[in-house]
Amino acid sequence: MLQPPEDLVPDRLQTALTKRFLLPALPAVEAALLEIRAETDAILAPGATARRDKPYPYGYCYEITADVIGRLRQAAARRRSPGERALDAFFRHGGRGTLIWGALRGLYLQNAIQFGPLYVDVSNDTVDVNKAKVEILPMAESGFELLRDAAHFAQITELYWGVRTYANTVLPALAPLFPMLIVDREERVLLQSKTGYMMRLFGTDGFRRAERWLREGPPAPEEIERELRVHCPEEILAASPVTGVEAAVSACRELREARTKIDEAWVSRMAADFDRVPMIRIIRAASRARGEATSSDANPRSCAGVAYVAA
Repeated sequence: MLQPPEDLVPDRLQTALTKRFLLPALPAVEAALLEIRAETDAILAPGATARRDKPYPYGYCYEITADVIGRLRQAAARRRSPGERALDAFFRHGGRGTLIWGALRGLYLQNAIQFGPLYVDVSNDTVDVNKAKVEILPMAESGFELLRDAAHFAQITELYWGVRTYANTVLPALAPLFPMLIVDREERVLLQSKTGYMMRLFGTDGFRRAERWLREGPPAPEEIERELRVHCPEEILAASPVTGVEAAVSACRELREARTKIDEAWVSRMAADFDRVPMIRIIRAASRARGEATSSDANPRSCAGVAYVAA
């Protein structure tokens, strides 16, 4: 069966190893992480494209964090510096550096690394480039928390991404695992959210969190529902012949009551259907009148056309 997301409470071994090897050498560990981050920047920065019109490292928290994690053991094994030696001892005795993703201080979505009771952000400058590249704090003082449910996701993303979040009552068959639709700053309509954490969050409680959001979250405007379904593949529509809150809620209940085996294979099938849902863009009346938008303007991932919604 699919396993729920892990919490942030470290076990006794990870806590003990962190206290023994990392805490006494924390400034040196930070220096070692800064050296690894410099290696990451040398690889990622040359090919990085601007995100939201801002240059690297803005918006690259996942790529940076994942790359640093990939380099950690190799760097620790060099043992050239006190920080590398501390990290090497930590890993050799069973220590783990785990990628975590969640809400930071109620304002951002952030990727970071957990070492026992430590929050280690090696991409601390990806929202504000004037901040230090690496930040290490006790997890309890970091302001970092795992996302609790769809409403929490909506709260953070609306602040951070500037999006509008709706209940996915448009494609009920996908709603148990992907209960949200967002409209981003570029007026693109996107199903949410195909991240490992969010799929485990919704897939391991009998879809009760998804069901609550589908009942309580704002439904997508009729124009978005109509245009998204116009561009969906027939097979996706066939699985969701009826739209609306009750159809989406029923999909959650049916999976729960049928005791469907919710495992990695089931999630992979749902994720494959997620990838087939088109990404459409809402074109405001003024832009259309000026001829500023065509189907080629939409994100190339899977856009099938352009929707028009009156301003």
